[in-house]
Amino acid sequence: MNKRLVLRTIGRIGLILAGLLLIPLLVSLIYQDGCVVSFAVPILFLAVFGILTQRIEYKKGTYRSREGYAIVFASWILMSVAGALPFVISGAIPSFVDALFESISDFTTTGSSILTEIESLPESILFWRSFTHWIGGLGILMFMMAILPKADRRSMYLLRAEVPGYKVEKLTTSLKKTVRILYGIYIGMTVLLIILLMFGGMNLYDAMVHAFSTAGTGGFSNQNTSVAFYDSAYIDAVIGVFMMLFGVNYSLYYFLLLRRFRDVAKDEELRTYVGIIAISTILIAVNILPMYGNIWSSLRYSFFQVSSIITTTGFMTADYTLWPSFSQAILLLVMCVGACFGSTGGGIKVTRLILIFKQIKRELMRLIEPRSIITVRINGRPVDRSELNATNVFYMTYMAIITASTLLLSLDNRDLLTTLTAVMTCINNVGPAFGQLGPTANFSEFSAFGKLLLSFDMLAGRLDVVPVLLLFQLRAWSKQ
Repeated sequence: MNKRLVLRTIGRIGLILAGLLLIPLLVSLIYQDGCVVSFAVPILFLAVFGILTQRIEYKKGTYRSREGYAIVFASWILMSVAGALPFVISGAIPSFVDALFESISDFTTTGSSILTEIESLPESILFWRSFTHWIGGLGILMFMMAILPKADRRSMYLLRAEVPGYKVEKLTTSLKKTVRILYGIYIGMTVLLIILLMFGGMNLYDAMVHAFSTAGTGGFSNQNTSVAFYDSAYIDAVIGVFMMLFGVNYSLYYFLLLRRFRDVAKDEELRTYVGIIAISTILIAVNILPMYGNIWSSLRYSFFQVSSIITTTGFMTADYTLWPSFSQAILLLVMCVGACFGSTGGGIKVTRLILIFKQIKRELMRLIEPRSIITVRINGRPVDRSELNATNVFYMTYMAIITASTLLLSLDNRDLLTTLTAVMTCINNVGPAFGQLGPTANFSEFSAFGKLLLSFDMLAGRLDVVPVLLLFQLRAWSKQ
């Protein structure tokens, strides 16, 4: 492994993060909330670290996938530690373990929190919580590739390591142009959402906080009761629709710009994703109808919660733990499904589920006709055996981590539903869970060990599980 190159690249990430920290520092100056030093210290630390690492000499032309995965993992650790410093220095979260949990939840766009009361926190700290969702949505490494003057031709390794997907491809012949297109779409949708929320009565600050959290599918609000605070059908509808839109593969938006409407309409993942949301919304709306009295209110709250959970955003407008068990079971299932590949959402991803079910169907058909040759296809394209194997390995690893984490977290002596769904919500980057971790609860009562374990699950889920385990292979760190 080219460790010098890895360290030098991580230093660049540190410099970029230092620049991004200037934004909440500016917010602190505007609101005069006394948190300037809280952001100035990590800015200074990251700037010094970044400048020193740029003086490191390294061998060129030795960039491989192992370097890509190492850079991604190390960068996320650096971001998480640096992101925790404003919480600790400001006194908002005195415990470093708690602050680290909050920071990892921020950047991985999970939205799980240890904070029991947030409205009294400084404006810049609340802004930072949501802004980190936005940074982590597409990933800071993609941001680096978009702004650097020169993009290494091997940077595809970074893109594949940070952006989950069974097959990451460039939209154009230039990787830099591809990344800039994706970020252009991301920024454009965020700005549009801010404008629409301001039309709904939010001030600019509130609109930015909620837009950043929606775009990154993180779900942190500056209100204790989340989006329910506004009690507005318009705001519920806008955020609900945009959560769903941010859960779509961004490549499809590029196709829309190129007027390739037929390609978008034929996309199997998109149709399945929309179908799951529609069916889940209708089933839950019918199930909770006696609680709300009319179908429109039932649809309003059902759609918002389904959109929030399947996209792993975590915003809430209702306490779903008070809903019937049938509705809770549906939400638990869509929590695992997650959003589409190439989006900011987490979870298993819709395409993986499609591939798993198609493989099951293929094996059943082989039992009926042993000599038949059946090819698994997505959007009419044959899926390579390597892609099917990768899907199966992901699913097995995913289940293994959930099993091991649930067993270890049970040492905290919580009930099984709380323990299991705590692990599931963290590895799927959702935020709220079930049992004692519903939308009105938090993770503050877990032990330091439990919080660190769940922090690992959040990182594993954000980085697509398997790449994280790859770093524990000694061979990956060898020089050969």
